[in-house]
Amino acid sequence: MSRVTFFEVEILHPKTREQLCFLDKVEPNATIGEIKCLFHKAYPQWYPSRQALKLDPRGKALKDDEILQNLPVGTTATMYFKDLGPQVGWTMVFLAEYAGPLIIYLLFYFRLPYIYRHKFAFTSSPYPVVNLACVCHSFHYLKRLVETIFVHRFSHGTMPLRTIMKNCLYYWGFAAWLAYYINHPLYTPPSFGNTQVNYALAMFLLCEAGNFSIHLALNNLRCDGPKSRKIPYPTKNPFTWLFFFVSCPNYTYEVGAWVGFTIMTQCVPVALFTFAGFIQMTIWAKGKHDTYNREFKDYPELRMSIIPLLL
Repeated sequence: MSRVTFFEVEILHPKTREQLCFLDKVEPNATIGEIKCLFHKAYPQWYPSRQALKLDPRGKALKDDEILQNLPVGTTATMYFKDLGPQVGWTMVFLAEYAGPLIIYLLFYFRLPYIYRHKFAFTSSPYPVVNLACVCHSFHYLKRLVETIFVHRFSHGTMPLRTIMKNCLYYWGFAAWLAYYINHPLYTPPSFGNTQVNYALAMFLLCEAGNFSIHLALNNLRCDGPKSRKIPYPTKNPFTWLFFFVSCPNYTYEVGAWVGFTIMTQCVPVALFTFAGFIQMTIWAKGKHDTYNREFKDYPELRMSIIPLLL
């Protein structure tokens, strides 16, 4: 009968090297997530999602599903603790980020008092494109809210509270800025009239449909659980065929929708929001693309990160 060798785990403060916790007789197949739960019993204020455990103070945080005996440690493992701060669930994160722009835009659209001059309070724009822009903007964020509740599966359970505050400032601030100009009494419609608006609307709707299709495909890919990872491939849905060329077509369609909205409204703040979003989504796409290449040796070589054949 084989004898089980138990581990000892000491958890230290990363700067002072003070011992915060010592765990005796830890099972060799214990996960980092289970060690966090044991640490939580000693320090109730630091719940598991608030903890980051590292083998080196300046190293990467260990993943919750990593197993103790597979780590490069002896039977006495030394780990360093970092407090990630208060955490918020991802569903709540996205509800806050997306509900804000939806409400803020409508405040400007209905021209509530004290936003523009008093004589324009509760008036409506004479230009149909302003009404159309409100419908498209509201549709975009309503779609995001629906996806958050019914479609998305999150591989990480929480986000730091300070991060959600920064994200909300970004989304809410840009929503107020572009809504102010689109709904302004002095707003002028696009240079090429209905032709420009109609083509931009078609682009917007196609990209929104494509974005939703990709989110559904990614959701179906994770039917074995939110942490299961597989290579995404095109399905019978034509919108998913973009997977032939890019790793993150959801971001490609997202950028396309905002480009369409920019052309539709011909508004500089919208263009700046689109450009800022493109930069951030390119960073995310490159990160995911690199992860796919590391994890899957047979990952398709033709695929780029976000723009087919270019980027």
